[in-house]
Amino acid sequence: MAFFTRPQSANAAIKIVRPATVEDDQFKPAPTAAKKDSVQRQCRNIMIYGSCKFENKGCVYYHPPAPDAVPFAPRAESPTKGLSPTLSAKAVNAPVFVPKLPVRIETSTPPPESSPSPEYHDEQQQQHQEMYDEYAYPAPGADDQMQEMSSNNFYSDPSYDTYDPTTENPYFAAQAPVFVRQPLNYHLYSSVIPPSFVSSATDTHFIPTSTDLRTLLQGYSEDLRAAAPQGLNLPEELQGYHTLIPLENIGGSTERRKFGNWHSTVYRATNSLDGTTYCLRRIENYRLNHQAAFSAIETWQNIRHPGVVAVHEAFTTHAFGDSSLVVAYAYHPKAQTLFDAHLKLTPPVYQHGARYQPQAPPGQTQVPERTLWSYIVQLAAAIKRVHDAGQALRMIDVTKVLVTSKNRLRVSSCGIVDVLMYDSPQDAHQLQQEDLTMFGRLVFALCTGNVMASSGGNFQKSLEVMGRLYSPEIKTVALFLVNKGGPHKNIGHLLEIISSRVATEMSDALSSTDVLENELMGELENARLVRLLCKFGFINERPEFAREPRWSETGDRYIVKLFRDYVFHQIDENGNPVLNLSHVLTCLSKLDAGTDERIMLIARDEQSCLVVSYKDIKSCVESAFGELARASTSSNSANAGGYR
Repeated sequence: MAFFTRPQSANAAIKIVRPATVEDDQFKPAPTAAKKDSVQRQCRNIMIYGSCKFENKGCVYYHPPAPDAVPFAPRAESPTKGLSPTLSAKAVNAPVFVPKLPVRIETSTPPPESSPSPEYHDEQQQQHQEMYDEYAYPAPGADDQMQEMSSNNFYSDPSYDTYDPTTENPYFAAQAPVFVRQPLNYHLYSSVIPPSFVSSATDTHFIPTSTDLRTLLQGYSEDLRAAAPQGLNLPEELQGYHTLIPLENIGGSTERRKFGNWHSTVYRATNSLDGTTYCLRRIENYRLNHQAAFSAIETWQNIRHPGVVAVHEAFTTHAFGDSSLVVAYAYHPKAQTLFDAHLKLTPPVYQHGARYQPQAPPGQTQVPERTLWSYIVQLAAAIKRVHDAGQALRMIDVTKVLVTSKNRLRVSSCGIVDVLMYDSPQDAHQLQQEDLTMFGRLVFALCTGNVMASSGGNFQKSLEVMGRLYSPEIKTVALFLVNKGGPHKNIGHLLEIISSRVATEMSDALSSTDVLENELMGELENARLVRLLCKFGFINERPEFAREPRWSETGDRYIVKLFRDYVFHQIDENGNPVLNLSHVLTCLSKLDAGTDERIMLIARDEQSCLVVSYKDIKSCVESAFGELARASTSSNSANAGGYR
């Protein structure tokens, strides 16, 4: 057990008393009256500085009625002249003391300054002193009660204003629950460095700028925790999944929701076992005839590739009122399909009563060629991984390929067709050839902006558009994919054709890795401040030590407690709380570094103060926390990777 002793250096506890002067002897009250008037303390600002600027602004301490009644030393004189031996020069040079008001008063409009009235009633003075005694001075013989009170926190909890959902999204405003939400400071910790010195200041092919990346990741976090609107009549629990939120408009047209000969709906849900968010694709009105059909899902669970959305599990359910097949996939927040990203038509407008579909000029809305090559390389790599595993994607469609981040593609809904078509098996090599054909149709659709560009009479016109907007290599790749070719045609031949583009894609991927590594270095040390806050939570005001003065009110723990008040519980000259996050981050950073800078910590009873350095406070934190760690009996949790 470490005990705090009075240090012999400059870091010492100082009892703030009034400087003794020769002239004060004649103003000393009689011994009988000292005990009666001891409840009214003289303001320390007058004792130290000679005047108090809060005298007429709410300061509840005693101020002499006339400045010439008690002669103080002028402020221009040396601060060490005439001081008591118990008051050092460093204490005099401390910042201006702001008294902590014992009662809540309204100080938004300070009262006008006026001279003290000679007719001051004793009853009002006695009432004022009794209000002050209730907070600052216990009755004689109540020392034990004072120790117990000083170890508790008497600060009232802040009251938060309720959150108005109508200010965010009108779609969720009608039925969304009311909750408290703090504003997100996206760029609070972003360093202001010239762009020429930061590699992430400019856009790369896969990673946006540093500030946009932070906003993007914060948007992902909000999307994962978004609440569902009420009134959708969705099941509360579904095979261990809860909080279902539809990711499509379930009340609109069903054309986009067609999945072969079935209707499908996509939901976002949370798993009760691992707490992870998943994407659930539900096939409506499907009855499973053979349990062995789920063997294809087990095969897809072992396929992991950055270009394929991972498959988690599949099951059947009657929770929706029918027999439905549900397949769970990994969830990528804020993902959108290629159709929504590049091929979705603009809404029609009406001019002079007639319906008009706006069309953008050719060459302005098509996918950039660099982005198109990136899509081709990523899809080719995903197809090769699946074909090498002996499977076929069977879902290379603009409504099933997702854009999960900047220029990143992933093929979704894998394995569902294998379950639905289990009763009519097909040759794996033929299915892989169909994958290449579907790949070619997707390239045609992205180049022309038309889903039906490669069918019927649109084929020749689509080739002309591709030749006018893109390089001849794009047309060569598209024709290679849609042509039947020979039986030995495979995805490896396509990779040989686009080998130079694969090298460019790999270079961009490595550059994006460097950018992400640079961003990670900027966020690497953020956890250190969280560790300090956790240590404060462990040390300060533990309930089992509330009645033990050696723990809460002496030594290292007392210094940590005062430092916590210095960081988080400051007030301004009007007695209002100061919520300055920069002050908190600065103090915690200096504490983590253990600098030699000294600060003054004032006790809650305002009777004494401590002048200590951040290095001393850090030593106190480590000592108090080490004592808690040694006294802890949960050695198993510590061995399993406890607090570090």
